[in-house]
Amino acid sequence: MGGTLHIPTSRSIFSWLDQRIPLSAFIQFLSRKEVPRHKHSIWYYFGGLTLFFLIVQILTGILLLMYYRPSPDSAHDSVLYITNEVPFGWIVRSVHSWSSNFMVAMVLIHMFSVYLVKAYRKPRELMWLSGFVLFFLTLGFGFTGFLLPWDTTAYFATLIGTEIPKSIPIVGEIAVNFLTGGEEVGQGTLTRMYGMHVVVLPLLTLGFVALHLVLNQILGQSVPIGVTTKNPAIPFFPNFALRDLRAWTVAFAVLCTVAFLLPWPVGEKADPFASAPEGIKPEWYFLILYQTLRIVPSTILSLSGEMIVNLAVLVVSVVWLLIPFLDRKASIEQKSPGFTYLGLGAILYMGTMVALAYLT
Repeated sequence: MGGTLHIPTSRSIFSWLDQRIPLSAFIQFLSRKEVPRHKHSIWYYFGGLTLFFLIVQILTGILLLMYYRPSPDSAHDSVLYITNEVPFGWIVRSVHSWSSNFMVAMVLIHMFSVYLVKAYRKPRELMWLSGFVLFFLTLGFGFTGFLLPWDTTAYFATLIGTEIPKSIPIVGEIAVNFLTGGEEVGQGTLTRMYGMHVVVLPLLTLGFVALHLVLNQILGQSVPIGVTTKNPAIPFFPNFALRDLRAWTVAFAVLCTVAFLLPWPVGEKADPFASAPEGIKPEWYFLILYQTLRIVPSTILSLSGEMIVNLAVLVVSVVWLLIPFLDRKASIEQKSPGFTYLGLGAILYMGTMVALAYLT
């Protein structure tokens, strides 16, 4: 006797999984959160867009790892092989490279939008601290990934970049030796950059992303001081999650279009014995420090200008980290225009340095 073929439905699959994994509890946890509606609500999307580009980085990075070989002799050839021989390898690499730039842009927009609406205030101090760490981890991805193609621009930009911390008292030499893995940029440097790029930084990033998302889910989105919200609020799941998904779809379309129309180039293989070509510049998000070092005099009051810039970066970073504890007015729901002007000044300075680096 023939039996009836039973085709499982989505409801039965969910029920089967729910008995083994607490999916209902997780969905209920997501459903408790509500997203406030007000005139600045658009800034809520940039955190999700940052997460989207991180996911793209991880997925495309895994595909590239299948063919990449981390040694000075074969790194550049393996990138050429990915670009020219592997089916769709050129588009995967282009998407990976462009999404890293988009991710940095989203992180910057998200960070400054959080800063300007004072979303770091009580009780969200830990969200700001975890976001601060994620910002520097994102820059770490950019710095460590830049050398991996082992082309001329990457090699000499890394050579310059790894020398910058040397002027920092006490820890400068230690930092340079750690980054280079030897006395010069070579096999040790490439191995360390590769290891940090594909293992250390991803593990740290996933941990801090998980912390950041859990805190966001528990504490919810902050409302700017003095801003009136609209009723009703938007349930995070499924309503706002679907809006996030719509933003991700648009971002993916833009990313694929840019990657297709402007494929990421492969430069000439690096020759450590050649002279550095003129016009070597790092990626745009490092041009702020690059241009600052260019305009600061080599010596200021008998002190190294480079050392002063490095110390200034450390001081600014510590102040930026401690903003939730320094802005006392925001912590008691009062406007603090001084900190707002500080943030606007930082944006203006960063934009000016990037523009000057390209124009000069």
